[in-house]
Amino acid sequence: MSSIPSQSAGLTVFERALQLVKPNQWLGLGSGRASAAFVRALGERVRAGLLVHGLPTSEETEALALAEGVPLVSLDEAVEHGLDLHIDGADEFTTRLELIKGNGRCDLRERVVASLARERIYLVGAGKRVSSLGERGNLPVDVVPFTLPLAMFGLRNLGLRPVLWMLDDEPGLTDDGNFILDCGTDPIEDPRMLDRLIRAIPGVVSNGLFLGMAERVFEGDAEFRLVAEHSL
Repeated sequence: MSSIPSQSAGLTVFERALQLVKPNQWLGLGSGRASAAFVRALGERVRAGLLVHGLPTSEETEALALAEGVPLVSLDEAVEHGLDLHIDGADEFTTRLELIKGNGRCDLRERVVASLARERIYLVGAGKRVSSLGERGNLPVDVVPFTLPLAMFGLRNLGLRPVLWMLDDEPGLTDDGNFILDCGTDPIEDPRMLDRLIRAIPGVVSNGLFLGMAERVFEGDAEFRLVAEHSL
């Protein structure tokens, strides 16, 4: 279902997400461009007196949230308490609320934090809606460095085209010390089957397919002005 509530007309996707944040809530804070903009907007509300607690999904988001004055909690605390909302971005989405994430290199932590939330909302800009996942041609996969040759072999056998993410002429590392394989892909006919097959490869710790993990997607234009809200 797609719509825009009348009270949300003219808002950015970040402002729309802030409408759902209530005092004393515990929030999952995603990573990437859209999530950073949300954290900055949240920081303004916190400095104006809103009390919330956040659990960041990356070291970069943690640093930004602290700079914005957003109180943070640990994963241990969030496991005990739970999260009310998780706000994050996505690289692709369908109107069935299937997602591809991971271009921000944080999909493992994003998956963990999202799993603790009672509601998960994803903020996207122009060009992120697709009819089938994989249309934009990339699926990130996190792997343990020791298992790199085996993981690449297994992914190639699934018809993917893995390329090791490099940073300053060295293999890039996630916050958890893993490698990322950017897997070239064609549109994915059966995302759930592919997800199961990727997870079965020894050494794979996460991948960018986020299925059944979104309650809502707020879609924006090139300037993140809200153009549609998608829910199941």
